[in-house]
Amino acid sequence: MGAPDHLSMAEQHDHLRARFSRRGLLRGGAVAAGALAAGGAAAGTARAAATPHLKPAPVRVEGALVAPIGRHLTFGEDPSTQMRVSWQVPVAVRKPFLRVGTHPWSLSQRIPAEVRALHTPAGVGASPDVTQYYLHVALDRLRPGTTYYYGVGHDGFDPAHAHLAGTIGTFTTAPRGPRAFTFTAFGDQGVSYHALGNDSLILAQNPAFHLHAGDICYADSSGAGKPTDTFDARLWDQFLAQTETVAKQVPWMVSYGNHDMEAWYSPNGYGGEEARFPLPRNGPDPENLPGVYSFVYGDTAVISLDANDVSYEIPANLDLSKGRQTAWLDARLKGLRQRRDIDFVVVFFHHCAFSTTNQHASEGGVRDAWVPLFEKYQVDLVINGHNHVYERTDAVKGGAVGREVPIGGTARPQTDGVVYVTAGGAGKSLYSFPVPDSYEGHEKPLDSVATYAWDRSGHKVPETVHWSRVRFTGYSFIRVDVDPARRGRTATLSVRALAENGTEIDRFTIARRTRA
Repeated sequence: MGAPDHLSMAEQHDHLRARFSRRGLLRGGAVAAGALAAGGAAAGTARAAATPHLKPAPVRVEGALVAPIGRHLTFGEDPSTQMRVSWQVPVAVRKPFLRVGTHPWSLSQRIPAEVRALHTPAGVGASPDVTQYYLHVALDRLRPGTTYYYGVGHDGFDPAHAHLAGTIGTFTTAPRGPRAFTFTAFGDQGVSYHALGNDSLILAQNPAFHLHAGDICYADSSGAGKPTDTFDARLWDQFLAQTETVAKQVPWMVSYGNHDMEAWYSPNGYGGEEARFPLPRNGPDPENLPGVYSFVYGDTAVISLDANDVSYEIPANLDLSKGRQTAWLDARLKGLRQRRDIDFVVVFFHHCAFSTTNQHASEGGVRDAWVPLFEKYQVDLVINGHNHVYERTDAVKGGAVGREVPIGGTARPQTDGVVYVTAGGAGKSLYSFPVPDSYEGHEKPLDSVATYAWDRSGHKVPETVHWSRVRFTGYSFIRVDVDPARRGRTATLSVRALAENGTEIDRFTIARRTRA
């Protein structure tokens, strides 16, 4: 008998556990380390959820024949002193490690790596029986504003050897205090030619970090949050290989979307992502909400939220936090606005508060839970995915246009309201609008758009809106240039949307007068 079609993510997890336990397949936890390293070599300890998992005998391969792949970086809670380096190996290896130093010829410091291994039995998803090995090193007490060189390896593969010098990577910690910098953002990438094209353009922007607003690799192609969803775990490896060109030197900070819920690994559906992306653990509940966190880079605070927790459209994880995420957001925004060293607050997550596409449009759960807080604390910029297009609003206040922000215009959150950007054209198949596109060089302004929003019962409620300023049906991402200012002067976020061929399709400025 199949599972009912309306189970929560936790119920789906329990259903899979019971189903495969009856087959006698299950032994141990979903995220395992140590015992899965060849020869039993341990490398740190992994957080293991009480989740079913097979432990097959690891394949023994000579270490010199195995090269690390899929390198990617994430920040710790303090980007000026903390970096997390992650990578993958195709088979189990002995004693994985990282070398790091401030010069490429001086990598004497060798740090053991933590292994997080995932096993996905055949039948759980669309892939055959597969075991994946992800490795991580947490670097703390780094020097602010400093470029470091690193190499990853294991017994038989040492990046300090001259013939492997080409495998050395770099990263730069955040500076202390305000500095001009650039970051990039998009959502809904997956694996495709267009995704790879966007990555190449992002690398050319030389960003300090990149924000990925959910729906990361699309291993779960349905994203409906239902027991009928299937996923192919191998797509994660393709994604990390595709992303490595950027993420090996640019911290790739993710939030979780509906396609990122995979019930097999953990009750919240995020066990697979936790094995691949170590994120800051300063949110309200890191065990249940690992994608909720914040960090500060220069004068800019960034907050990642988990919109699955408030989604009316796809309710598999609805109310996962029992209100804790929203309470934390309130307290976090209040605290950030009280800090004199922070000018801008940027929030990113998956589901859109304001969008007009035919496919998903606007998420009423986000509007109910978070939009009042964004306005209360004058959030400077909200970045979403979910809808596979580029769309940008005017400054929105109280659900209406607080100030029109034409292409090239300026919004002042202290008086005008909040600008929302849907940057979901990172690489997956594109969506459509109910009205013509309108973007830089091809402007077709409209007074209103007939669209809809999702309500608490999961129904589409028709609405006519006036805030849809820019619409572009194409692959794209955004570049944000942060320009701080002395006390009492005006600091700016200069936002540009770039199509996959490099053409600018939108530009606007967020201006904030700093406190004297």
